[in-house]
Amino acid sequence: MSHARYYHAGCPVCVEAERSLLPLLDTGKVDVEVVHLGQQPERVAEAEQAGVQSVPALVVDGQVLHLNFGATLAALK
Repeated sequence: MSHARYYHAGCPVCVEAERSLLPLLDTGKVDVEVVHLGQQPERVAEAEQAGVQSVPALVVDGQVLHLNFGATLAALK
């Protein structure tokens, strides 16, 4: 099974991307986790290690897809 982790900060751009994109993923084939970095700031380092530079971003099996430039990770620290 593939693993997808959606990192966001709760801004309107991030929320809309989550509402639009995540329902398209087949949860029978993809384990989806949503990480709200505004509420879980301790996970910013994890996002950085995964290659995330800005949010919203979707990381699927180690591949980073930056969806839109909402905020840099530095701004979330």
